[in-house]
Amino acid sequence: MDKPFDLWNEVKKQTHAEAPRLYTVREVWWCRLGVNIGTEQDGRGEKFLRPVLILRGFGPDACMVVPLTTSMREHPLRVPVGLIDGREARANLSQIRIVDTRRLVEKIGFLEKAIFNDVRKAAKAML
Repeated sequence: MDKPFDLWNEVKKQTHAEAPRLYTVREVWWCRLGVNIGTEQDGRGEKFLRPVLILRGFGPDACMVVPLTTSMREHPLRVPVGLIDGREARANLSQIRIVDTRRLVEKIGFLEKAIFNDVRKAAKAML
């Protein structure tokens, strides 16, 4: 399968030139995840975006995120989070990663505390 690595590289250069974003834990953002290797979660569209949930902050420049998916495939590492941008979504815990906050594009919303706690418990259980 061919992937548009060269197109992503151009978007990545533009992203690198932007200012860090202010964020809060439990927020859901559109994030430039880009084009990745193999089964790693890719972003989509011309800006290579995917919704992510912010799990933890590491200061103004980095945060831990979990990509969200609309795939309803049942799996212990896919935790339902409800409607995100009008679609049923699941947190894909197998894809947790640290990102620079310049990858964050636009805030979508805020996850309810009870649902967020379910996601965190499932993530901790992975360890």
